[in-house]
Amino acid sequence: MLTIIIRSILIYLIVLLVFRLMGKRQLGQMQPFELVLTLIIADLATIPMAEVSVPVLHGIVPLLTLVVLHFILTLVCKNSQWISKIVSGKPTIIINPNGIDYSAMKKLNLATDDIFAALRECGYFSISQVQYAIMETNGKVSVMPKAEFAPATSGELKLNSQESFLPIILVSDGKVVKENLALASISESELIEIARKNTKNNVNIKDILILSIDQSGESYLQLKKGQGISFKSKRLVVG
Repeated sequence: MLTIIIRSILIYLIVLLVFRLMGKRQLGQMQPFELVLTLIIADLATIPMAEVSVPVLHGIVPLLTLVVLHFILTLVCKNSQWISKIVSGKPTIIINPNGIDYSAMKKLNLATDDIFAALRECGYFSISQVQYAIMETNGKVSVMPKAEFAPATSGELKLNSQESFLPIILVSDGKVVKENLALASISESELIEIARKNTKNNVNIKDILILSIDQSGESYLQLKKGQGISFKSKRLVVG
């Protein structure tokens, strides 16, 4: 009995260390590969706890192997957008100004009930209140309400409201999101010009943490070393 208690404490501490190394994401915030890894770790941890005949080392080695695999996969995904899309997928717009995107809904294997449930969780009970809804890679839904239904609404304040636009991320963690670049009809040289003009620094793409622009010209830029700034840029015509 004492042996089982000691083994259980040892495995518990190792699993705790493993999850501390993996980060502080909650279950609902995990990417698919992180969730799979979590389930495997939970299963592996129970074997040396319950089976005294199994050497503790046979439980520890697989756990540490999975941690190394997790760090390698995370690093690869961080440095390759293509691999990241394969492993984690990419955010998908399921509601746009025209309503529910039926093809996206079927691609994600969603039912209309699923979409309405997700909207209700975000505090919206009608699609007519929603400008955009995005299914994130972790399964959560993010909602951009129409201007008149946004918190502290312009309608309630009797102000003229302008329609909301979905920001387009052009640079993420020093890498150009090429499909968005083509979507916004902006070249890399224009990106660099925008960054240099608004930071007054001789920056390159690799120096940019995030750069996003929406169709109204509202832009956000943050360098890897520095604080974020918002500014007006040219209006985009998204094709």
